Amino acid sequence: MSTAYNNMQTSTQVIGNKAIVDLRSDTVTRPSAAMYDAMQSAPLGDDVYGDDETVNTLEAKAADMVGKEAGLFVCSGTQSNLVALLTHCQRGEEIIVGDRYHVNVAEARGASVLGGIAISPLTTDAQGGLQVDQISAAIMPDDFHYPIPKLLSLENTVSGHVQLPEHIDLLCKAGRAGGLLCHLDGARVFNAAVALEVSAVDLAKPFDSISVCLSKGLGAPVGSVLCGSEAFIARARRHRKLLGGGMRQAGILAACGLYALEYQVTRLAEDHANARRLAEGLSKIPELSISTQTNMVFVKLTENRAAELQGWLASKGISINASFPSIRLVTHINVNAQGVERVIDEFSGFFKS
Repeated sequence: MSTAYNNMQTSTQVIGNKAIVDLRSDTVTRPSAAMYDAMQSAPLGDDVYGDDETVNTLEAKAADMVGKEAGLFVCSGTQSNLVALLTHCQRGEEIIVGDRYHVNVAEARGASVLGGIAISPLTTDAQGGLQVDQISAAIMPDDFHYPIPKLLSLENTVSGHVQLPEHIDLLCKAGRAGGLLCHLDGARVFNAAVALEVSAVDLAKPFDSISVCLSKGLGAPVGSVLCGSEAFIARARRHRKLLGGGMRQAGILAACGLYALEYQVTRLAEDHANARRLAEGLSKIPELSISTQTNMVFVKLTENRAAELQGWLASKGISINASFPSIRLVTHINVNAQGVERVIDEFSGFFKS
């Protein structure tokens, strides 16, 4: 095991004499000591001029890891997806997307607001999937009464649920048969790859572009990389600038992302194992119904005590979001096996109180 891997322990918040276990999201992670070292030693330049060596290295590595020609470092997953949609589509064109996908529900409909692009959401199943016949039926004929179908935008994972590559391939083939390009919101694509024991290259293969988030399960503090062909990324760079995303000595941030890609991909399996243990422990509480895949555990409550539960856990040094009927708990690099056991114990204590 490498020295770098051994140095991955990240800084944590503390309440009393206990570290806070924050299960709200895998976006809450703190940089490790090794990441801080990488930031301090990163070769820097001006990325708008294209001469930040660390950014260039990150972009090339991310692109290689998903089997694409080039990459573009951006500040967030939302910006990455928006840049992709603006690059693929013109005003009056249409994106077909799942109704639960981040592009549709959690990105302020930026493609429509800023790009004049129509978004056509399709109903997803319990696992976040779409069906081939839905895609085919959604591609409208060439008629001036309708927006022009241009892009199929999929997601993997969806709320922690892995989308199987053979099914994704069929969806993309249906889209291409109707003349669509294909984009993947792969914010957690490495979680999917680790869970399936396949390469991210295989998962990204059917797509013209893919957005990869560095600041979720991979544990970097900031950033995503949009990957695609060299020609696509050249056009995307213009849209990044248009959106105010041109950064200068961005290698300070890119160094964390580069470290994450080099050392923190395979360890996602630990997050998945912790999520399974958390689900197993919570499933013994009669008031709860539990489901899980990858690093997310969904806790369904029989009655709305979410806010009360959140307050109880907060007093014990555990952070969750108070939602009803289902609470999402997310494991990540700052949640270890001991923390999982604490969460199980405190959940049990709440329902026994």
